[in-house]
Amino acid sequence: MFKLWAAVLKDLRVLLRDGVGLALMFVMPIVLVVVITDIQNSTFQLINKNKLPVLICNRDTGTSSKQLVEAIKKVGMFSVSGLPKNQDEKAIADSMKKNDALMSIIIPADFTQKVMAKSRTTAGKALTSFGLQADPAQKDPGDPEPLKLYYNPVLQESIRLSVKGALQSALQLVESRQTLRTLYFSINEKPLPAKLEGEMLNSKAGINDVPISISGSLKPPNAAQHNVPAWTIFAMFFIIMSLGGSVVREKVSGSFIRLKTLPTSYLVGMASKQIVYIVVTLVQAAVIFSLGIWLFPLINLPALNLTHDILGLFVVTILTGWCAVSYAICVGVFSETHQQNNGFGAISIVILAAIGGLMVPTFSMDTSLKAIANFSPMHWCLEAYYGLFLENGRLVNVIGYLVPLVAIIVVLQLVAFWGLKRKNLI
Repeated sequence: MFKLWAAVLKDLRVLLRDGVGLALMFVMPIVLVVVITDIQNSTFQLINKNKLPVLICNRDTGTSSKQLVEAIKKVGMFSVSGLPKNQDEKAIADSMKKNDALMSIIIPADFTQKVMAKSRTTAGKALTSFGLQADPAQKDPGDPEPLKLYYNPVLQESIRLSVKGALQSALQLVESRQTLRTLYFSINEKPLPAKLEGEMLNSKAGINDVPISISGSLKPPNAAQHNVPAWTIFAMFFIIMSLGGSVVREKVSGSFIRLKTLPTSYLVGMASKQIVYIVVTLVQAAVIFSLGIWLFPLINLPALNLTHDILGLFVVTILTGWCAVSYAICVGVFSETHQQNNGFGAISIVILAAIGGLMVPTFSMDTSLKAIANFSPMHWCLEAYYGLFLENGRLVNVIGYLVPLVAIIVVLQLVAFWGLKRKNLI
């Protein structure tokens, strides 16, 4: 036990002298989690609080186009501004740049005329099917000319599709209102009362969106719930720069060879490194989680809602840290120089983070990438954290993610041991 304690103190002193390594392990992830959470939170709020700036060029003078503009405003996701009706495409593009608008909608000049003609045709067909009038055999005027939607190419496709869906709903509302008015007038020979029109158009089933929960009540997930666990994992694995470098340094300096001449075992040295750096990963998690809980609300970011299962959180963090330590030691054992360790370590961590779901959600990947994600230890770490934070689960609910994680740890430890034996270092 004394030998282990002495080895731990030695590794702790080596760690404290590594200023660059400490910065990479603490300063870098703190900056990263704050910046990424702020960016993603802004994206989450884009459709809710920060409305999309949209310019509308209404070339029509009828009532249907005005109703369409009002319907677009009532959608709630747009900040609408008007444009002169005689602007061409180049002038509209210039206006979008000048007003920082991401989209512009062009309503054609014959919009009201076409909508009214279409509503008369539709109402006539309905009356004929009801047997209330003979088929007038009037010519179908066709659909109204499509709206033109100009958009800034930087706009994400998912947001653009959401906008198109909202515009389609507004169009359908205008057309349904006109058809309903025409049909009512044809039957009763008087205008449709406004109250009845509102009741008929607004009588639709509601939708309640509820996040699923494994157990108990659950607060709606926010950007902090997604980003804090993800970038905590990333920070843990970045200890490869310090721990892997330490292993390389001891190989190059001959420390492993000298250990053979002393009344101790390599297991003591490797155990001390793992103990020290597992403690470091726990401190990293504590620091980043504390930022999410207390600092985020002070800088107008959503607070991290900590899971109720603290034991489960501790176990997941311990295993995540141990996996990061095992990977760092494994890379350090097979690296011949610091440049190899730092280069391969940094690039491999980014790749594992990308395929593991830290940067892009795994559900958006194709089938082949989803299969590859299972080989990334970060994937299992992230799924375990998400089970606790996003689904309000407990330790028993995330065992299915921890079993593969433990298997990966065992494999990495065995590979590192084989590497040391192969190099005759132990």
